[in-house]
Amino acid sequence: MLSDFRARQRDYLLEISRAMNQELNLNTLLGRILNISIEMLAGHAGLIALRSQEGVWRATISQNLPEAFLKYLEPYLAEIPVDPQDPETTELPEISRLLQQLTFAVSMGLISSVGLPLIARQKVVGVIFIFRSYAAVFSANDRSLLRSFADQAAIAVQNAQLYTQVSQAKRRMDALLDSAADGMLIFDSAHKIERCNPAMARMLNLTPDQVAGKLHDEVIRWARPPLGLTLEAAEAGGWPLTPHAQLYVEGDLQRSAATPALPVGITYAPLLTQENQLLNVIATVRDITRFRQAEELKSTFISIISHELKTPVALIKGYVSTLRREDVRWDRRIVADSLQVIEEEADRLTLMIENLLDASRLAAGGMVLKRSDVLLPELCRRITNRIQAQTTRHTLTCQFPDDFPVILADETRLEQVISNLVSNAIKYAPGGEITIGGQVRQEQVVVCISDQGPGIAAQDIPHIFDRFYRAPDMARHTKGAGLGLFLAKSIVEAHGGRIWVDPESGKGARICFSLPRSLEIEQA
Repeated sequence: MLSDFRARQRDYLLEISRAMNQELNLNTLLGRILNISIEMLAGHAGLIALRSQEGVWRATISQNLPEAFLKYLEPYLAEIPVDPQDPETTELPEISRLLQQLTFAVSMGLISSVGLPLIARQKVVGVIFIFRSYAAVFSANDRSLLRSFADQAAIAVQNAQLYTQVSQAKRRMDALLDSAADGMLIFDSAHKIERCNPAMARMLNLTPDQVAGKLHDEVIRWARPPLGLTLEAAEAGGWPLTPHAQLYVEGDLQRSAATPALPVGITYAPLLTQENQLLNVIATVRDITRFRQAEELKSTFISIISHELKTPVALIKGYVSTLRREDVRWDRRIVADSLQVIEEEADRLTLMIENLLDASRLAAGGMVLKRSDVLLPELCRRITNRIQAQTTRHTLTCQFPDDFPVILADETRLEQVISNLVSNAIKYAPGGEITIGGQVRQEQVVVCISDQGPGIAAQDIPHIFDRFYRAPDMARHTKGAGLGLFLAKSIVEAHGGRIWVDPESGKGARICFSLPRSLEIEQA
């Protein structure tokens, strides 16, 4: 009889050893440990309480215990005083005292309980408690058996907890890689790619599985020599020499034949072993198309502005120098004409500076509209009367229906929009009629400015509202910084409207913009 009992004890210990080696799911493992414990000690019920990383005790799993008992127990466990330095002699006795006291009170002394700590590698991970449904004291043999069992169970629980932590860390890393906006490649010391995130795959127009397993130089191919050392050249020079050595290279990433090269900047970071051997290289690939465009825009801006500023400044200086000559007495008419040119060029400089300031405010989101009631037909008549005096080759007309409504808008900004559009029509149309027409629709009003010039080329239409853009064919013959239409578009959109080119207007150019009839419609 005694040999059978010892055999069962041995089987229990073997079973928990198998669980320790095979089962890494924490909840499943705890369930097996608790079942074995209850059966091994002929118990009626049991629970396992684990100590969290924050030091809080919680009843993680139980069997045959009333829900009300567990809910009653929860706040008591949460209030156990935490002593990270010595939990075995401070926290565990308090848990044992608490459970035994509650057990005795609930069962009126008819149920006994025993608990032992789960201690692995000198670290308390939890406590196991077994309840018997009869008032019998747990023997020394029971406690010894449970002690042996608890030692192995503690190791199994800690292994499962570590596995859970590693799994959670891996899921976090996977989520980080998958959600990263930059492309990422992880490859080994032989340059074989182990991991490619979705952003990198999209850059290459491939799937992550199509990239994984390839060599680095099969994926990172440069359309032309890049800026900075390539990975291969750097490694030939001994890179990486330290764990924190980073390598940056910038260039055009070659993709499939049907896809244009992509400007990218790649940062390589090494992952070394404790023996300073290269384990992996992590490559972070950033699409720098916008940075490249910004640099091109900056160069265009400097080129255009330097040219546009040079002309009026040269004219002003030339006329002033001429008028200041002391060896000549100028006719009053010549002086008046010269001063008119100086004034016009100064006005052009002022307008250019104001446009640049407006463009800067828009880039910083600093344009503020001062709304008031605006009657567009009256505003357009004022503009045409003012501009008509500046040209004899064009005829400006306004065509608005009699019932055109008053709108709530910034009158000064709308005057800037219409003046820019009319000035462009005068600039690009050699002559003829320029018409400002208005239409009334259910929720908006539409204003169109049309001329009888050569019109806008189809390839220029998608770009004419871009900052500093000027049609190549026109830029050689006309002055301007390419800001007028950009500002017009920004002002119209700030009002909640839109602006567009009407490509079906026939001869000449026709640009239209819409505005909400009321502020309520715009905000809706």
